[in-house]
Amino acid sequence: MTDATNHSTTHFQLPGDVMMPAIALGTYPMQGAEAAHAVEGALRLGYRHVDTAENYHNEEGVGEGIRRSGLPREEVFITTKFNRQWHSIDGVRQAFENSVQRLGVDYLDLFLIHWPNPEQGTFVEAFEGLARLQTEGKVRAIGVSNFKPKHLQQLFDAGLAPAVNQIQLDPEYRNPQAQQFHREHGIRTEAYTPLGRGGAFLHNPALTEPAQKYGKTAAQVTLRWHVQQGIAAAPKSAHPQRQQQNLDIFDFELTDAEIARINSLDTGKHARQDSESFGH
Repeated sequence: MTDATNHSTTHFQLPGDVMMPAIALGTYPMQGAEAAHAVEGALRLGYRHVDTAENYHNEEGVGEGIRRSGLPREEVFITTKFNRQWHSIDGVRQAFENSVQRLGVDYLDLFLIHWPNPEQGTFVEAFEGLARLQTEGKVRAIGVSNFKPKHLQQLFDAGLAPAVNQIQLDPEYRNPQAQQFHREHGIRTEAYTPLGRGGAFLHNPALTEPAQKYGKTAAQVTLRWHVQQGIAAAPKSAHPQRQQQNLDIFDFELTDAEIARINSLDTGKHARQDSESFGH
C-alpha cells in the first residue's frame, strides 16, 4: 500500500495495482441535472474520481455527467455503494447490475458496502459476493464504508480483505483507532465529508495560518492534511471554483508540526451516526 510521501502524490495504490485518485468528487445530495452538471464540470477541471451511492439516488445523473465529459470510461474512477437489502451473495450481484445500469457503464472501479448493519448479520456474506464480482472482473476493487474495527475483524476472520473503508473523518473527528487499524491491516482510509459539516473548524488558526503561509484556503489545507497522511478524501461541491480549489492541493506540503497542530483539533466526540444502530 503506497502512502503519500511527497506533495506530488495524486493517487493511492490499492491491491491488484489499482490506482485510486486521492481526491474524489463527492456527489451527495446532488440529484438529476445538478449531479450531471457537477460531474461533467469536475471532470473537465481534472477530477478523475467520482463517488456516488445507491442511497444518493443520483447514479443516473452521475453517469450522464461522465458521458457528457467525453472522457474514456477507463479514465474515470467510479466508486458506488449498495444498501442493506442486498446483503447476500446473490443480492450483491443484483446491486451491481442495478448500479451499472443506472450509471450506464459495464464495470465499477470500487464497490462498497455502505453500512455494516450488524444487527442484520449478513455483511460477511455480502462481502463474499463482492469478492466473487471482483474475481469475475466486474469490479476492480472492493471495500466497505462506516465499518468499525470489530466489523472489519469479522471480515478478516472469514478470510476477506477490504481494500478501502470510507468513514467520517475530519480534523475534529480523526478517529485515530480506526486509522491505526486500517494501517495495520493494509486498508486504505477514505474520508467522506472531509471538510466537516458546517466547517466551523476551518476558521481555526491551525488551518488559517498555514493557509496564509502557502497561499491556500483553509479547506485546501484540510484536504492536504488528509492526503499527506495517506487518507483519500471525497469533498462535495457543485461549485466550479470550489471544485477547482479542492483539487489544487498537490503543489505544497505541510510540515510535521503543522500536521500535529491540526491533529490537536480532534474533539474525541463520537461519529454523527453510530454504525452499530444506523444504516441503510
